[in-house]
This record gives sequence, structure tokens and C-alpha cells, in this order.
Amino acid sequence: MGETVADVQDSPSALVADTDGDRLAASQAALATAGFEVITASDSAAVSLELQRHSPSVIVAGSGLVRGLRNPGIPVLLLLDANESLDVANLESLRMADYVLAPVRGGELVHRVRTLISRSRERERSRGEIEALRESLRNVSSAIRETNDPQLIADHVVQGFGKALGVDHVWFATFRDERVPNIRAQWNDPGVSPLPTRLGDSEETIAEAANKLWAEADVLAVSDHRKDPESAIAGALREWSGELHPISTVLLPVGEGATALGIILLCTVQEEHDWTRPEIALMQHVAGNVAHGLIQGHLISAQQRVLHQLRQLDKAKTDFLATVNHELRTPLTSITAYLDMIQDGSGGPVPEGISKMLGVIGRNSERLRRLIEDMLTVSMQDGSNLDLKPVDIAKLLQVVVATLRPLAESRHVSLSFTEAGEDIEVTADEAKLEQVFTNIVANAIKFTPEGGRVGITSSVSASDNGARAATVRIADTGLGIPEHDLPHIFTRFYRASNATSAAVPGSGLGLAIAHDIISRHMGRLLLDSTLGSGTTVSVELPVGGP
Repeated sequence: MGETVADVQDSPSALVADTDGDRLAASQAALATAGFEVITASDSAAVSLELQRHSPSVIVAGSGLVRGLRNPGIPVLLLLDANESLDVANLESLRMADYVLAPVRGGELVHRVRTLISRSRERERSRGEIEALRESLRNVSSAIRETNDPQLIADHVVQGFGKALGVDHVWFATFRDERVPNIRAQWNDPGVSPLPTRLGDSEETIAEAANKLWAEADVLAVSDHRKDPESAIAGALREWSGELHPISTVLLPVGEGATALGIILLCTVQEEHDWTRPEIALMQHVAGNVAHGLIQGHLISAQQRVLHQLRQLDKAKTDFLATVNHELRTPLTSITAYLDMIQDGSGGPVPEGISKMLGVIGRNSERLRRLIEDMLTVSMQDGSNLDLKPVDIAKLLQVVVATLRPLAESRHVSLSFTEAGEDIEVTADEAKLEQVFTNIVANAIKFTPEGGRVGITSSVSASDNGARAATVRIADTGLGIPEHDLPHIFTRFYRASNATSAAVPGSGLGLAIAHDIISRHMGRLLLDSTLGSGTTVSVELPVGGP
């Protein structure tokens, strides 16, 4: 193995345990002469006791005295009689062990002991390095998971690999792939020239190699290119970067699903690096996190861009409607003001024929005003807050009935309100509830022919969980709604097919606005309709409020 005395600590200690007194004395003498502090034991009990008292560098013992010893963490040298068979299972259980056959020569014994101690320390050193590497790469994976920025993910991996593995270059690139953006990142040891930022003509060759490695769940690791300078990978690297003269390299595919989406190159140019299996396994684990992070980050970035565009469109819509509000309301206000003056006789008597024409103008001006208000309500619905306070349902409905009675009388429709047997009070936005019931009742009047009826009732009921709910029903004897239109009736700007064919005026916004407002109150808006017989709209509101 090439170990020397310098490989072993200055004052090593050994526990020598043997039932054979002569062999025990000979082993003790040989080790003591070689500079070991020697502790002796002649039976299993003494071995256990001495191990509790001391932590020797090595145990030298007859096989019978270590059978109950399970991986003590100390290297063990077994002393076997010439006719004694080796218990392989027992030897493996000790992890770091060796054996010698009697008669034992002092020089051989000391050499075997020193070799065991050196091997043990080398193993511990290697374990420490792997654990340190594992911790470093665990931090890299944590950093990758904490960001959705694809470029930042790439920067984390090249810097993390470079510092943790002690290489000269780490270079990362994604291929042309719709799953991820086009990314380049690299880390270089100080004093080492950077690599090219682009793959150039080598992309197809490197992508093909990456896909092959990904399909085989493998990496390409070369410890020393000087032994095979004409290999395909060495040629591809030279073609890509004429200034790169690698000694050791690893090509690590980054992929998801059936194909690789990128490649990580690790390279040394100053000294050889013997890639170990634990290093490769840890790098592959991080590469898996990189692929997942890149794809997720790309999707989230795309979603954020779409969200930003939607916000811009929503702002444009709001600005447009605000402009429409101003530009339409201003001339409409002038029209209605002068119309009122003309109808009041400010400009002189109005002939009967002209008065009827002015009435048509007035009704359509009012219709246009309501349409503008409905559009503004829809545009501001999602962003406005509810002004919650106690609302007396009966008083609110009486106001709505009083407001709409002239419309009902002009269409020769009976409008009635039957109050509940008890007072009903809900916590709600009174202005918005008035808008809801005004829209629904006005709708019912519009779709009810002459001689028809619109009836409003209110009641309080308890749900299955004991919560009390106020219910207002508006029933009419109007046109009814075709069954195929019912699923869409609360959609903005949607109008039932029979309303359109009957030329009943409307924007298709009234029920949509009502549905939005009731939903924000945590209530329900239900609709039951039979074509040709009428429609009943039920509004359910929690008594305690939203």
C-alpha cells in the first residue's frame, strides 16, 4: 500500500487480546518495540472493559475474542491459528479488518497494523470529504428550490459545483427546447480564461451526446484526457473551444422525460481529478433538481408574463370605460337637460305629435343612461369593497317597488310585494342590494306581457347547519326562458334567444351584475323558469352577512 510510519499518529495505541498467552506476549512485544502503547486482555470480558476505558487505534485479537464485537469503529487484525478457518461473515461485520496466520512474525504484524490504521484513516477522511460535498451540494439544491428565475438557477449550479468540487471550469447550457428558455452560465477558477458563451456548430454533437447519456441514465466522466487525446469527446471539446485543453472532464446531462434539455460540463485544466461514484451520484441528484426548477421556473415566468399582460389589458379596459363614461355622459346630460326644458314648455308650447316624439327620445335616453351605468358597474365590480351595515329587507323592497311601479303601470303589469311574518334584517351593502332587486324586478316587468303579474315575497329559513338565511323571490308570468339558455343566463352580455327574437330591449348585464353582487355577499341567486309560463328568481342571503 506504500504506507509509512508517518501515515500513523505519533503515539498509536493497540488493544492486544488473545487467549494464547505466548502469542499475546509476542504481539505485545512487537508492537511496543514499534512505538505502540499496548493494552492487553485475555478474555472477552476484559476486551469489553478495556474498550470502555480506552479508544485504541487498532485491535489485535484472536478470532474467538471478537465474535461479539459488532463494528466498533476501530480497525481489527485477526490472529488465526494455521489450522483455523476464516469466518468471512464475522470479518465483513467488522468492516475494516485483516488477518494473519500463526506463527506471527513481529515485522509482518507491525506492517499489517500500520496498514490497517492508514486505511481506516483514509476511509474516514474520504467519508468526511463526501459528507462535506453532500452538504455543499445540498445547499446548492436549496438555493435552486428558493427561486423561479431560470438564469439564477443556472448561476447557482455552476458556482456551487465549481466551489464544491474544486474544478477549473463549470459550464451550463440549455438546448433549443420549448420546455426551458435559452440559458448560458459558467463559473471559472480565478486566473483561468472563460469558455465560449455559445455552443456554435458543436451544439448538435453535444446535444446528441447528452441525449444518449440521458437515455442511459449515465454521465461521461474522463479522469485523464492525456491518455486518449483523440477521443470523440476530446475532439468535440477542441472543436467547440480551441483554447480549452482539459485534463479531466464530466459531461452531465440535464433532462426531463424522454430527452435531455441541457448539459453541464465540469473540467480541470491544471491537474487530474479522479471522479468518484459518490461525486457522480450527488451531481446527478442536483441535475435532477435543476431540470425540475428550470421547467417550473419557465412555466411560472410565462404565467407571470400572461398575468402582467392581463393586468395591462384590465387597466386599459378600466381606462377605456372611464373615458366612455365621461364622453357619453357629458353629451347625454346635455340632451336630457334640453329635452326636459322643451317638455316643460321653456321654448314654447309643444304640439302633441312632437311631444310623443320627445317621449320616445326621453325613454331611449334613459335606456342609454342605464346601459352606461351597467357597463361601469361590471367594470368596477371585482375591485370595489362592500359597505356592510344592517339592512331591513322589507323597507328595501318597498323602495324598489315604489321606484318601478310607474314602469309596471305603463306596461299594464300588476306589481305586488308580500312581506314576511317577521322582520328580516341582513348585514349587507344596501346600495348594491337595491341595485340587485331593481335589476331583477325591472327584468321581470319587461318580460311580462300586458295583464301579467310580478309578485315579490320574502321569508327566513334555516339551512342544514342551522344558519339562518333570508330569501326573496320575484315571480313573473312572463315569457319564460328556453332550457338551453338557462346555463348561460348569468353570463355578461348574454341574452336569452326568445328575448332577442321578441325584440325586448336590454344589454344582458342585469342578471350578471346581480349574480356577482350576491356571490360577493356569500349568497346564492337561483333561477327557475318554464318557457311560456314565467320565471321565478330567488335571492338567498346569510342573515349574519358575508
